[in-house]
Amino acid sequence: MENPRPARRAPEGMAGLAKGLAIIEAFGASHEFLTVSIAANVADVSRASARRCLLTLTDLGYLVKNGPQFRPTPRMVRLGAAYFESASLPQLAQAHLDRARDEIGESVALAVLETGHSMFIARAEAERIVSSVARIGRRLPAHSCATGRVLLSSLSDAELDAFLEAATIAPTASSTVTDRAELAARIRRAAQEQMAFTDQELEDGMVSIAVPVRDGSGQIIAAMSVSASSARISIEDMRKTLFPTLARHAAALSQML
Repeated sequence: MENPRPARRAPEGMAGLAKGLAIIEAFGASHEFLTVSIAANVADVSRASARRCLLTLTDLGYLVKNGPQFRPTPRMVRLGAAYFESASLPQLAQAHLDRARDEIGESVALAVLETGHSMFIARAEAERIVSSVARIGRRLPAHSCATGRVLLSSLSDAELDAFLEAATIAPTASSTVTDRAELAARIRRAAQEQMAFTDQELEDGMVSIAVPVRDGSGQIIAAMSVSASSARISIEDMRKTLFPTLARHAAALSQML
């Protein structure tokens, strides 16, 4: 589904700022880098405007230019830091993520659904870091990861079918599931079991478990997860040893929302 066009700006609106923000948001739409033509297409601006915005952001230190490609620098993270540091959900979740990490000895993360992706908004790092998949700000296709399947599990059958029909499904690991019917079945199983697992579907050598976090009305608004090396722990071990702790802390966070 395409994003609706923004409402017409008031005469005093800053058109240049709006175009610049559109370019910045384009990096979040599954683009690790932008060219002038890609930026113009994704942000729905002219090539000339896209080029001016990209060059300005480069001059300000938010992007680095390598040939025709523009990539974000660490300074870009500062633009979103205010949200991640002040938003109530990441703040409320952090203590629970920290306690869960201390109990199980694995990194624990929190993700929300954002335009068809699972986006990580908080994380408690363990000393043993095995993957950067769940780093804060990372967006993963919702159908292919444990957090995403939990977040999608509240959709109706019709909504889920429509979502999967529109989704771009491509293999990223040796065990990636690309069959839409099988994906729908796994997401429905997540709804029944109140948890989801992935076994080397997103990244070879990685297994993940996720459980839902609900608001006061019972709606799933986030997913709490753990990813670990498949050489150290199996899905069955995750179910037995990690799930109870993860579910308990997710429930405690839910009671605060």
